[in-house]
Amino acid sequence: METLETIKNRRSIRKFKADPVDDKTLNIILDAARLAPSWSNTQCTRFIVIRSTEIKNALADSILAHPELGNNPATKGIRAAPVVIVAIAEKGLSGYFNGKPATNKGDYWYMLDVGIAMENLVLAAADLGLGTVHVGLFDCSKVEDILKIPENYCVVEMTPLGYPEYQPTPRPRKVLEELVYKEEFGKK
Repeated sequence: METLETIKNRRSIRKFKADPVDDKTLNIILDAARLAPSWSNTQCTRFIVIRSTEIKNALADSILAHPELGNNPATKGIRAAPVVIVAIAEKGLSGYFNGKPATNKGDYWYMLDVGIAMENLVLAAADLGLGTVHVGLFDCSKVEDILKIPENYCVVEMTPLGYPEYQPTPRPRKVLEELVYKEEFGKK
């Protein structure tokens, strides 16, 4: 699939077939994430690959219900997917020069780096016929305890990964003219 076609056709998947994901396919997807750009090439993103049912269930238990939506449907996806990938960041690298934050957002620049890497990952997965969904509404402290994350790292995101049980229809998107301004905010 061409890149733009993959972007157009990728959907968030929360229901998966039980079919396993082989190591070769998984490594192709992880390599796409590894190749993502990062602040000053700091490459602060790390990935934890989980296949254990026990750990996947513990991760699913860390997902928070939304006050307005109730139970998060990603919980079932985390439990059912053959693989879960948890993205973590090494703190103090991205957004820093000589150990000091380079901008007033220096302490959080790693979020952008992890987001770029994870988008590479989900697009590569879609290109290979696998489904994913970005999951960010979870108890970070709980996940860090489950996965024994050291203090100088933090959990940012996770995604279930597997062969989709279904292909959702596209959701409506705003037209480009609603999203783009010229020269200054609000100027069409």
